[in-house]
Amino acid sequence: MDFFRQHILTIVAFWPLAGMLILFFIPKVNEGVIKTWANLVMVAGFIMSLPLWFWFDRDTDQMQFVENVAWIQTLGANYHVGIDGISLLLVMLTTLLGLLAVLSSWGAIETRLKEYYVFMLLLQAGMLGVFISLDFFLFYVFWEVMLVPMYFLIGVWGGPRKLYAAIKFFLYTLVGSVLLLLGILALYFAYPTIAAQHPEIISQFCAGPTFDVLALHAVGSLLPSNLQYWVFLAFFVGFAIKVPMFPFHTWLPDAHVEAPTAGSVILAAVLLKMGTYGFLRFSLPILPDGTKHFVPMMIGLSIFAIVYGALVAMMQPDMKKLVAYSSVSHMGFVTLGMFALNPNGLNGSIIQQINHGISTGALFLIVGIIYERRHTREIAQLGGISNVMPVYAVVFLIMTMSSIGLPLLNGFIGEFTIVMGALEENLWWAVFAGAGIVLGAAYMLWLYQRTMLGKIENPANQGLVDMNLRELATLVPLIIVAFWIGLYPAPFFRVLDKPVNKIVAKVRPEFFQPAPRLNAQQIGERR
Repeated sequence: MDFFRQHILTIVAFWPLAGMLILFFIPKVNEGVIKTWANLVMVAGFIMSLPLWFWFDRDTDQMQFVENVAWIQTLGANYHVGIDGISLLLVMLTTLLGLLAVLSSWGAIETRLKEYYVFMLLLQAGMLGVFISLDFFLFYVFWEVMLVPMYFLIGVWGGPRKLYAAIKFFLYTLVGSVLLLLGILALYFAYPTIAAQHPEIISQFCAGPTFDVLALHAVGSLLPSNLQYWVFLAFFVGFAIKVPMFPFHTWLPDAHVEAPTAGSVILAAVLLKMGTYGFLRFSLPILPDGTKHFVPMMIGLSIFAIVYGALVAMMQPDMKKLVAYSSVSHMGFVTLGMFALNPNGLNGSIIQQINHGISTGALFLIVGIIYERRHTREIAQLGGISNVMPVYAVVFLIMTMSSIGLPLLNGFIGEFTIVMGALEENLWWAVFAGAGIVLGAAYMLWLYQRTMLGKIENPANQGLVDMNLRELATLVPLIIVAFWIGLYPAPFFRVLDKPVNKIVAKVRPEFFQPAPRLNAQQIGERR
């Protein structure tokens, strides 16, 4: 048990790779064995990640479950992993959604089954590695590893325009990755000069060039402002493409529409969070001056994405494309709360990342279920589905309300906290966020009304079969978590309290300082 606890992050992250290697030795003809093994690997991975939640110490802002082993010493790169409350929630989200995505593939994938599950397991390992890396070199390796399996999942098992969508996804992400690498190298070479002037930093970390994220956190406020501006912009492009923020969002609808259902679930629930996680882990704490300098730009793009994404979603004739554009709007909320740069905004931003993964992941599963039966996602071809699929209609309604942000469900907690954080900084930020909430309710309710309610006008919908146990198994866990966060979010805020306050203290050191006390003369003057 001590060994497992000491190396739990490595075991959780590399377990899918071990499962993938065993897949290579299973003959292609044994499709049932391949599917069963892949699902067992993901179930075991989720179970192994559960102790992280129970063993995590909520009373410290330091990284936990840390492993730091020399790797490429000539470059200053180590195998350095660890998590705080932010990465804990994202790791748990990844292991849960990865399991459900693989389970949803059971009857949906019929060709090249072995290769499909190999790429799913490789993708899972890459995503987990991103969230636990505390070394920039290691982080970048996992960041790039994740790109390859998603490219093939879209390009091989996608829809009619799969090659176009896969290449577009790959090129967009690759451009962002190149700029991200340049930003990392700029910090790598700037570190020794700064550290040499501060012996206390060298005593804790190292004197030479390093990719150590915690070392770069320590020198962040000491970096020249001009350098911070340029590195922030490099990071911005890399992370904004992944989020995706306007105007880098155009790859997302194509990738979502063409990807298989499991690919869309992973893309929405986890991959988009890698961009926002990058801002939280790197941009804000390492580049505080750059962050504050570009707040107007980030807030402006976030507000535009909230309104623009909602309006475009409202016009979509395809269910999957509507949900895809809703992601642009919802992720605008995430970045709005993040760049409010106060505890409420950041807490809401992180909770909303989890909420988006749950709600939008569930919506893509729901779209996939109806597509398997009708082989169409055109809203006009559906209608009155609740008459023949009542259980499906109830599940769809719950997750629609979750996405809208109905009180007692998870979406409300995230949106409410983000609006609070925005209101603390600027009334108009909160007003535009509120407009986005109203628009979000409009397009989701309209989608539900057009597909689920009324009479069945299309005879092709008359004989549809309701959800089976496997399909329910993919959605019931998400419904449970949605109600858990909506009814009792305290455990999630408790996990985030220390790391969020630490980030705010780095970016805005004055935020937690007590207001100066006024003397009698100053009080009289104010009166």
